[in-house]
Amino acid sequence: MKHFTWNLQHLFDHDTDPEIEKQRKAVIKKSYEFIKKWKHRKDYLRDPVILREALDDYERWKRTCGTNGKEGYYFWLRTSQDQNNPLLKAKHNHAENLSKKIENDIQFFHLRIAKISKRHQKRFLESPSLRLYKHFLERIFAESRYVLSEPEEKILNLKTSPSHSNWVKMTSGFLSKEVRMVVREDGKRDTLSFAEILSLMNSQKKRVRDTASKAFNDIMYQYVDVAEAEINAILQNKKIDDDLRKIPRPDLTRHINDDIDSTIVDTLVKTVSDKFDISTRFYALKANLMKVKRLKYHERNVELGTINKTYSFQESVKLVYQALRSLDSEFVELLTRFIDNGQFDVYPRKGKASGAFCAHHLISQPTYILLNHTNKLRDVLTLAHEIGHGINNEIIKVKQHALNFGTPTSTAEVASTFMEDFVLQKILEKADDELKFSIMTTKLNDEVSTIFRQIACYQFEQELHQEFRRKCYLSKEDIGQLFQKHMSAYMGNAVEQSPGSENWWVYWSHIRSFFYVYSYASGLLISKSLQNSVKENPRFIKKVKDFLSAGLSDSPEAIFKKLGIDITDRRFWEKGLAEIETLLHETVMLSKKLGKIR
Repeated sequence: MKHFTWNLQHLFDHDTDPEIEKQRKAVIKKSYEFIKKWKHRKDYLRDPVILREALDDYERWKRTCGTNGKEGYYFWLRTSQDQNNPLLKAKHNHAENLSKKIENDIQFFHLRIAKISKRHQKRFLESPSLRLYKHFLERIFAESRYVLSEPEEKILNLKTSPSHSNWVKMTSGFLSKEVRMVVREDGKRDTLSFAEILSLMNSQKKRVRDTASKAFNDIMYQYVDVAEAEINAILQNKKIDDDLRKIPRPDLTRHINDDIDSTIVDTLVKTVSDKFDISTRFYALKANLMKVKRLKYHERNVELGTINKTYSFQESVKLVYQALRSLDSEFVELLTRFIDNGQFDVYPRKGKASGAFCAHHLISQPTYILLNHTNKLRDVLTLAHEIGHGINNEIIKVKQHALNFGTPTSTAEVASTFMEDFVLQKILEKADDELKFSIMTTKLNDEVSTIFRQIACYQFEQELHQEFRRKCYLSKEDIGQLFQKHMSAYMGNAVEQSPGSENWWVYWSHIRSFFYVYSYASGLLISKSLQNSVKENPRFIKKVKDFLSAGLSDSPEAIFKKLGIDITDRRFWEKGLAEIETLLHETVMLSKKLGKIR
């Protein structure tokens, strides 16, 4: 491989590249050309033909520069590589300030379209000249009920960074810079980064995971007071926004943004939480297999069995190649392009963001994937997961215009979990019973975490927001008790909730994005359905690609209906959960066969 860190020269050559200034001026010029042309006109709000002209202009602007062009994307990526570099933070903030100004100056266009009367909305949606932008308009009209005046929206937009983003960056930045002395897998003591400590808590070696947990809990304890202030600040900011917009429930904004009806999310959450007995039985099995009465909280993700094999990044890529080749040649071509172009940042290091993500910005810009690869089986699956997102992005680019580029949260995790499971099946093909046992327990662990844990987290978020709005401030003890209550609900009595776990919400970044996590559960359950269809008929992959290319061109409900999936039906979600129950039963039977339990 040529690169193990991102090749950001697709954007700029270096942090002080003179092209950054030139590109910023180009963004300003193009943005204000659009603003000048349409700011004082109202004819596009009455005439579909003129609105088509305006939307074409808007699409070109969104395609080529947006509010901050390459600069904002570049420095966001660079701060992910080095979260505590003050020079990078300053440059990123500089780009963000410009972005906020342009966003404020150009948002009149979106807001005025949202204020089009209901009578005219219907006429515009039925207009042949606006067919290309129909669902873009439908999404705007769905938001219209909660849109404020232009001056008010500007104020809300301007306060986003100081009242939300900066608080969140502060906490994650503090955590990422932490190092602790822990025991490595080889038995030696070493000073490791926060991301590496996280990984070691899953070690099969008790001394390794216990020292990692002690270090992790120490970091959480060190920053819990900071996180208390941070989480209360962003909860209050969210409440202020919702009150001003007269939004009746805290998670409604997420549902509107995700283009999904609240009743669908409510059905999913209720269906999964009604089946928490599946996850509690899994943890009881895990405790039995580990020969303990109860698992420590940090032991819930310990790998079972004998996965002694390590997977270098090169080996991991090879496995993913093999799985993608069995599905579609275009998938392989895209993975090759990602590697050749240096679109992966592979290994953990101090200051780098923990976890993994797939990042994109404008339709005309490259996708980048961040990993923290530590040569474990889980890292192979993480690679597959993130390349699923990457493939999804690239296929959308081919079929959609800039206003349809992206995936709503409600469908974003389908592609990732789809690819991940096919890679796991590729590994299973050559596995003996012992390796099958290890992989089946790993798969169960991941599915419990992806579905049951995330729904428990969603319910934690719901109560967190409700309690804040009732009390107006939540202490770290209040938050910890709520967290443990909801984690216990899906884990059951086989997992100890304390001491220590009451502070684990401190590092859980998703709760800062508000009500995002349900999409992991919906994504995996939907992808299971697509996987089964492809296994039954390999040519169904064409329909899967149709879904992957749809982007924001229609609602998730409508897109999936074309594939024969009704996400409004509780029985659809129950069918996916039944598969997990079957896997749990098969794992119990295999465990008995191998003499691991009685």
